[in-house]
Amino acid sequence: MLQKIAFLGLGAMGSRMAQRLANAGHALTVWNRTPPAPAQWADARIADTPRKAATGADIVFTMVRDDEAARGVWLDPATGALAGMKPGALAIDCSTVSQAFAGALNIACASAGVNCLDTPVLGSRPQAEGGALIFLAGGEAATLDRARPVLAALGGAVHHLGPSGSGAAAKLILNALFGIQVTAIAELLGLAARMGLARADIANVIAETPVASPAMKGAMSSMIGNAFAPMFPVDLVAKDFGLIADAATAASSAIPLASAARAVFDTALAQSLGEHNLTAVAKLYP
Repeated sequence: MLQKIAFLGLGAMGSRMAQRLANAGHALTVWNRTPPAPAQWADARIADTPRKAATGADIVFTMVRDDEAARGVWLDPATGALAGMKPGALAIDCSTVSQAFAGALNIACASAGVNCLDTPVLGSRPQAEGGALIFLAGGEAATLDRARPVLAALGGAVHHLGPSGSGAAAKLILNALFGIQVTAIAELLGLAARMGLARADIANVIAETPVASPAMKGAMSSMIGNAFAPMFPVDLVAKDFGLIADAATAASSAIPLASAARAVFDTALAQSLGEHNLTAVAKLYP
């Protein structure tokens, strides 16, 4: 069933996701903080505020940077999307945000008679363009079932993790795990070089062993090839580690490995690597 959809946030991921929804035939309205080029969105209506984009929509998606951006897009009393949504509409936040914000958004949506899901994604630009994203969903099962036909245009798997905020929590856990692996392999490849081993040689050996995850193999390939075009930039990884640290504090949980990895990404930020792919932390270990 084709839907009236608003998509808010047309960055590297959001633009690709929105285009797939347009290609699927949905009636699409888009908004971005920096106004998009009309020629690029000939098959969509362009709105100048999130509220206007969301007015009359059956489903509203967001894909923005962080809690602050998401709060403004959804909840600004004058221009926020929620103020324009009709009762019974569906809010789907695909941004990587804190569990606390996801819960707060759900409460605000419920007060407005709007259904809500937090559905951050696993995957980068190629997966967004190819419709191969993995969704980590928090919210009511019935609400997720309603969203599944539309999500199918964007991804191949949807995992329901539990009530509101569960998707946001799972995304932070997985991003932290990825960041820890990347910092570990960057550090050890640097050590290997100082011990007289060729980085490419030891990377090839590691890749053939059971300890090498697909993510680690990809990270090593990027590091060996000095290929740091941003798929998951250092500054976003650092932001996510900050959210993990906040969550750990709230849960009274010790996270020494995540804290150590966070320090590595903070150092990379201080050395002006923020816009590079996260694998650029290898530059810290010459």
